[in-house]
Amino acid sequence: MSGDDTAFPADAVEVGRIVGAWGIKGAFKVQAHAAEPEALFSSKRWFLRGPESAGPLPRQAALPTLLRITQAREQAGAVVATAQDVPDRGAAEALTGARIYVSRASFPTAGDGEYYWVDLIGLAVVNREGVALGTVTGLIDTGVHSVLRIRRPDASPGLAPDQAEHLIPFVAIYIDSVDLAGGVIRVDWGLDF
Repeated sequence: MSGDDTAFPADAVEVGRIVGAWGIKGAFKVQAHAAEPEALFSSKRWFLRGPESAGPLPRQAALPTLLRITQAREQAGAVVATAQDVPDRGAAEALTGARIYVSRASFPTAGDGEYYWVDLIGLAVVNREGVALGTVTGLIDTGVHSVLRIRRPDASPGLAPDQAEHLIPFVAIYIDSVDLAGGVIRVDWGLDF
């Protein structure tokens, strides 16, 4: 990264959204995209983009595009945070709707056999017979476990998702291995499933 610490990181990952002010002293409530929002807690630098546009939030008086977080904690099923440049409730309310990004490099190290969704998206999926099933395009959280959404390699662009993708539960019985460096997930899954 350049010497400008406000530059949007090249490895930025969207991790949540500001949903409103919390209290009167400038705290704000965040809806995290993960059930365990460790990325929000591990980074003291949150980058913002607007809710509708791809660009950064317009600079307003005392509202930077980079928030330097002074505190982040879990509170009533959400994350409540404070930042250096958000002095009061009005400033916190002005952030409502902003999308929060953090550098992927600031995520805590995943445990053995644990993976961040963002690291799985884009990986090739191959079954035990060596047949390419497609590429991971997303995941679904069912509450019990995650499910890989895999775009079939032969799917035409106009096909509906139920015809263009495989859904494979991301559980040990079906997942043989995940090789992040090699870019492949090996599965026990047939073409007829």
